Amino acid sequence: MEIYCTRPHCQRPSNFFADLDNPQTLKTVQQKFCLSCGMPLILIGRYLPSRLLAKGGFGAAFLACDRYTPGLRQCVVKQFQPTGLGPNQMQMAQNLFQREAEVLEKLGRHPQIPDLFAFFELPVSGRGSQPAEDFFYLVQEFIDGKTLEEELEDKSQFQEKEILELMQELLPVLQFVHENGSIHRDIKPSNIMRHTQTNMTQTGNGLLYLLDFGAVKQVANVAAPTPSKATSIYTPFYAPPEQTHGNQVFSSSDLYALAVTCIVLLTGKVPNDLFDTSHNQWRWRPHTQVSDRLALILDKMLETSPQKRFQSAAEVLAELGQPRSSLGQSLNYSQPAPQAPPLSAPAAPAPQAVAPAPVRAKAPPPPFSLIRLLGRAAFTGFEGGLLAVALTSFLGTTLISGGFWLGLVAVLVYSQLQKWIERVDLVIIAVITLGIIVFVPALQGGNPIQAIVLLGIVSSLVLMTLSLVFRLIYGFLSRFL
Repeated sequence: MEIYCTRPHCQRPSNFFADLDNPQTLKTVQQKFCLSCGMPLILIGRYLPSRLLAKGGFGAAFLACDRYTPGLRQCVVKQFQPTGLGPNQMQMAQNLFQREAEVLEKLGRHPQIPDLFAFFELPVSGRGSQPAEDFFYLVQEFIDGKTLEEELEDKSQFQEKEILELMQELLPVLQFVHENGSIHRDIKPSNIMRHTQTNMTQTGNGLLYLLDFGAVKQVANVAAPTPSKATSIYTPFYAPPEQTHGNQVFSSSDLYALAVTCIVLLTGKVPNDLFDTSHNQWRWRPHTQVSDRLALILDKMLETSPQKRFQSAAEVLAELGQPRSSLGQSLNYSQPAPQAPPLSAPAAPAPQAVAPAPVRAKAPPPPFSLIRLLGRAAFTGFEGGLLAVALTSFLGTTLISGGFWLGLVAVLVYSQLQKWIERVDLVIIAVITLGIIVFVPALQGGNPIQAIVLLGIVSSLVLMTLSLVFRLIYGFLSRFL
């Protein structure tokens, strides 16, 4: 039998013990130790990790089995290891860990949230130059199946009917979580698992499970020697602005993340391809076809300001059950609508409801792509330099050539904002423009090619610097306005 060492920096974590293949020995052996680092392998004498499932900055998750169950029940062992803590901070971590374990035990009573089987602390004495360490563990139910991220890889895009079914199945789970005083904090396709039948098990029930609550990660963050704000655990673009900026999170913060999950599944695109950083807006509708009913609901869940979103999962469920003709009007209000039977699929097409004009919130904007901003600036600067040389060579240094130059640069900027040209298009256009100037001497104005290229590069660097300075000023002012 193979047992996997849970010490974070073990050089050879895989250990093989032939004697444990004997069921009687497996039940009676007291302990086994890692052959590489000496770490106890049978956790609290019961759980035997077999392989690493995931690893991050706050610990790791392992697939394990419970040797004190008849069928060696599979489970997930999650290790949390705070580092660099003093005695007072370690005591705080212990208290927080126990409190969060109690929360997870309460939430695990829901049939679509993994059960909590155990939580415990494991002190490990030092060996050689290794210091003594304290490890914390959670043991949870193992859900075998596929995440929605894996399902998306198989089918490329989800249909509207599937998204409606997903929302109607997960919103009651979120309502249960929120009513019990918790917030998930990290909803995304990889944290939603469909319990399906596999080659290893025939017990899949087809239900969607909500995995990997951010609560235990908060313990590490709060108890750390230099803690950041408690909401700093998030996945970029899935998390709403209030979470990415370290402010208080709400039930509507989870609804925002669920909406991002839905549009990612509907379009088959990653979230940063759906978010227009130039206007701080989600632009997902051109990439899929859905009813106005669903689009209005998702857009309200994606509002920048938490107060403009639905305030509870029950409100979203109620809107899903609204008659189509009254949906647009009902979305003007933040009060919960009466509960109605859930819908399994959209009704027949009807006249488009008019959505209320969005109001720009003063909440901090969602994250933007600095690389994309600088790339656009570099392209515009380089292309502008080449066009300046070509136009002055052809028309001379006149107001007409200056006007043509400004017009062409404006067209380039507008085309980038509208995403008519982006990414590799920018490189292709710059190369074509340079090639034309190289092979048409009349456009060189008597300048050597090296000087023209150098002018383009200098123009790129200047515009990149100006863009970066503008962004820094904008970010500074947005904190106060």
